[in-house]
Amino acid sequence: MPIITISRGTFSGGKELAECLSKQLGYPCVSREVIVAAAEQYGASEAALSTALDQAPTLLDRVRRDRDRYLAYIRAALCKQALQGSFIYHGHAGHHLLAGIRHVIRVRVVADMGSRVERAIKELNMGRRDAEDYVQRQDEQRRKWTRFLYGVAWEDPENYDVVINLEHQGISGACAIVICMAGLDQFKETPESRKALENMALQSAVLAALARDARTRDADFRVRANDGVVTVEGMGKLPKMDEAVEAVVREVAGVTRVVNQVANFGVPG
Repeated sequence: MPIITISRGTFSGGKELAECLSKQLGYPCVSREVIVAAAEQYGASEAALSTALDQAPTLLDRVRRDRDRYLAYIRAALCKQALQGSFIYHGHAGHHLLAGIRHVIRVRVVADMGSRVERAIKELNMGRRDAEDYVQRQDEQRRKWTRFLYGVAWEDPENYDVVINLEHQGISGACAIVICMAGLDQFKETPESRKALENMALQSAVLAALARDARTRDADFRVRANDGVVTVEGMGKLPKMDEAVEAVVREVAGVTRVVNQVANFGVPG
């Protein structure tokens, strides 16, 4: 059975759709739990991880390295969840974090601005002008965040398998549409898509380990994983970086062999 990711703007109804699908399909519904899991496993604060996902970076973002590290933790936690079976993930660009996995259904829900503002007024207890500003500001943060990290437009329908207007379909109609899609052959897990997920999960775990370790956290690495064989490329900023990378990667569960192509500081690759 597939994994379902739901992308939505603030107060667009994505959470309600996720809960409806969870009830109908029996899949666990996951969102903030992934952030909590990442915080617990890698020792980062939940608040810092939330900020990395919620606030758009700037071109001169002096905490870009921290942001990249937190995203590595979150992606590793999300992949770990995906290995356990079908679930529904809403918010925080899950469709990008699991990009390339065929048994992921990428859903985007939209709603008219008026209804979103009304919900903000009610749930946040604020005036209409403040509610309008809040919703628009949150949407703009997501646009900037997605463009900065993935080079794509957050609202581009090509990033999704289906875009559903909740004003027209309602939660029950949207739920029925996604359930129908979940039964289609093209979204069923296959041995190939499972292997792709396993490789992604190992790659993500290695990147998270490198991002966490004090010896390797400030360097950029490219990591590939295939059936337990992990290839690491990059240039270290310190002497003997290749040795540090080797030590960190070998400690990651599931790694059977390391192809170390890291060049040390000042040493030609």
